[in-house]
This record gives sequence, C-alpha cells and structure tokens, in this order.
Amino acid sequence: MEGSKRRATGEDKKNNNISKIVPVADVGVKQTKRVFQLRNTLDICHTIVIFSVHFLCLSAPFTFSWGVLHLALVLYVVTGFFGITLSYHRNLAHKSFKLPKWLEYTFAYIGLHALQGDPIWWVSTHRYHHKFTDTVKDPHSPIAGFGYSHIIWLFNTQNIIEKCGRHDNVQDLKMQAYYIFLRRTHIVHPIALGVLLYALGGFPYIVWGMVRNLNYGTESYLFLVLPGPKQQTND
Repeated sequence: MEGSKRRATGEDKKNNNISKIVPVADVGVKQTKRVFQLRNTLDICHTIVIFSVHFLCLSAPFTFSWGVLHLALVLYVVTGFFGITLSYHRNLAHKSFKLPKWLEYTFAYIGLHALQGDPIWWVSTHRYHHKFTDTVKDPHSPIAGFGYSHIIWLFNTQNIIEKCGRHDNVQDLKMQAYYIFLRRTHIVHPIALGVLLYALGGFPYIVWGMVRNLNYGTESYLFLVLPGPKQQTND
C-alpha cells in the first residue's frame, strides 16, 4: 500500500511539473481549412482580380516593349512602395511616423491602385495579424497550412470577421470621412486608372501598366503576410 501511494504521489508531481512546463494555452490547435468559400462580394472580387491578373500575364511576352516595361516599373514603385509599404503598412497600420494630412491622404489614395483593398480593410487585417500572430485567430494563420497563409485566405474574408471581429481595431481611420469615402468607392479608382492607361497606350498599357504591376505588387504583399514575429501595434 505504501509503495502504491509513493508511486501515485510521484505521478502527481510529474504531471504537475509537466503542466508547468507546457501551459495549456501554448498547445497547438489545428485550424479548420475553408477553401474558396466566396461568401461575400469582397471574396468574389478578390477571386476575379487574382485569376484575371494571372491569366492576362500570359499575353505579356506578346505585348512587350521597353516603354511598357518602364511603365510597369514606375507604377510598381509608386503604388507598391509609396502606396502599400509606406502608407498602408508603416504609416497607417503601425503608425511608425506622422505625415501632413494632405500627404497621408495622397499616399493612401495611391495605395488603392495596387488593388489590395481600401485602407480600412487592409490596416484592420494587418493589425489583427500582428495581434494574433501564428495563432488560430491570425487572419492568414500558418496553422491552416502554407497555401492558406499565402493566398487562400483572400478567398474567405468572412472567416476573418468570424475569428477576429469586424473592423473595430481601426477606429482612428473610421473616424475620418476620407477613409470612409475610399472604402465605399475603392474599386472605382483602379478602374479609372485602367481606362486612362488604355486611352494612352491601348492593350499593352493595360497588360503592363495594370496587370504586371498588380502581379508584382500582389506577390510582394503575399510574402509580407507570411508568418513572422509578433509586434506591438498602436491601435
């Protein structure tokens, strides 16, 4: 009997030590994958844009010229660097620095033409990403697999709302009428740019000015959202 009690006591101590070493909160939870749900208009728009961009890229070799290549590079730098990296990411999402309002609004408007969504949606998703990095509540969590974290999450944005909530973490942007306006009209502005490019250079300008530029920018963004360290964000 005494030997049994000693063994039982030893097992209890061992279990207690294990629970201290491996907290329950740190145990991985497998996330259910949801692929191509297309449950709202935004998901449908993402699907159309991404597949159209990659399909039209097939015509790039047949419409190539040095002029359209220069156009693609210029628009990539303007929309990708100034619009997404500088404005959406560093200025709006992380508040790394402040800009005069006219300049902040200008860069945010440029970001619309990268076709990565409006500032409210982009910043909200990115802040949730850093708040819940690599957990089941991460909008593009690697727990669901590399494919999901890389691109598939874009086809099921309703899942972000279910996991994280709505855009309650961007009150600083929602209080400004300018960003509300961009949210309501964000699809109109890239279309207007496409019409302008077509008027200036026809189909090659569409392929290289819009399609190749968006392809470069989208791939850069998808690498940006791959798993990374948690960061503090001033919401």
